[in-house]
Amino acid sequence: MAGGAGLAKRLGTLLSGLLECGAFCGIIFGWASLVFVLKDLRYFEGLCQPSATPGPNLTQGSDCSGQDEQFSLVFTIGSFMNNFMTFPMGVVFDRFGTTAARLIAISLYTGGTLLVAFSTPEMAVLLFPAMSMLSVGGILLILTNMQVGNLFGNYRSIIITLYNGAFDSSSAIFLIIKLLYERGLSLRAMFLFLAACSAWHLLRTLFLMPRTRIPYPLPPDYDYGYGG
Repeated sequence: MAGGAGLAKRLGTLLSGLLECGAFCGIIFGWASLVFVLKDLRYFEGLCQPSATPGPNLTQGSDCSGQDEQFSLVFTIGSFMNNFMTFPMGVVFDRFGTTAARLIAISLYTGGTLLVAFSTPEMAVLLFPAMSMLSVGGILLILTNMQVGNLFGNYRSIIITLYNGAFDSSSAIFLIIKLLYERGLSLRAMFLFLAACSAWHLLRTLFLMPRTRIPYPLPPDYDYGYGG
């Protein structure tokens, strides 16, 4: 297909978008793995209550149902925001274009990762806004990536399907965080790394994404990104 943007640039946009969706957009759906780390760090542990275990010799245990309820509530609110904010974020994307939408997404994502990085068991309540920000930032990132299929003409539907699959696969990121935590990496260090990745998102926004939207069908001389 002829066009202002060459094949290499379009493939770079496609592959970097798959990486972005697969590593960042839907990580909240791996929440169960992160809960393991947070429990080990004693987040919401103050909600555990002592309880006696029935038996010949009563032994003192802990009833941590309150702690589990808080973790469930964090996930419930975050996943709700993921679905509820899809329409408003779509309006933002249509109204202001790709660059503005992605800058909002990057800001939300960076803020969410920093909130987790600097949260403590005493400030576990920060998980509520953090997961919501990660969720909304992620959905806005994938919305801006869906249009990449327009660059590939007849393969448009396949590209969109690939991006949806990458979005679902990103739930494995919290599992990777759990495995790295078990090998000695701190939660703070890993989330600071995720926050630093926002620089990569920003570079991709400037050089491999359009300022407004990618049209369909694609004009023969279409180019995008900085200088496009």
